Amino acid sequence: MTKAEVLKREILKQYRSVRQFSLDMGIPYSTLVTALERGIDGMAYGTVIKMCDKLNLNPVDFQPLDENAPLGNKLIENRVMLSYTKLNQEGRDKVLDLMEDFAQIDKYKNKGKKK
Repeated sequence: MTKAEVLKREILKQYRSVRQFSLDMGIPYSTLVTALERGIDGMAYGTVIKMCDKLNLNPVDFQPLDENAPLGNKLIENRVMLSYTKLNQEGRDKVLDLMEDFAQIDKYKNKGKKK
C-alpha cells in the first residue's frame, strides 16, 4: 500500500470525507485529492507532517502512533534520546541528575497526565 493510499484510508476512517479533512486541515480540496491520487511525493514536507500529526500517523513509516502521544511529543522524545545517546557515561549521569532535580521543582512539573 502506498503512503497516499494509507493517508486516504486513515482520512476516510477518521473523517466523514476527504473534503471534510481538507477543510479541517486548511488544505485546498483539489490539492489534497490530486496528492492522494498521484502520490504525496510532490507535497510540501510540512504539510505531510501536519497531516500525519492530525491523523496520528508516524510520518516515517505511516504506521499509527500511540493515541495518547501526539506526534510533536514523539519527535521531541526522539530528539532528546538522540542527543542523550551522543553523551558519554558522565554526561548521561549529569543529565539524569538534572532531570531528577527539575522534576522536584513545581514550576517544571508536568501538570497534565503522567506517562
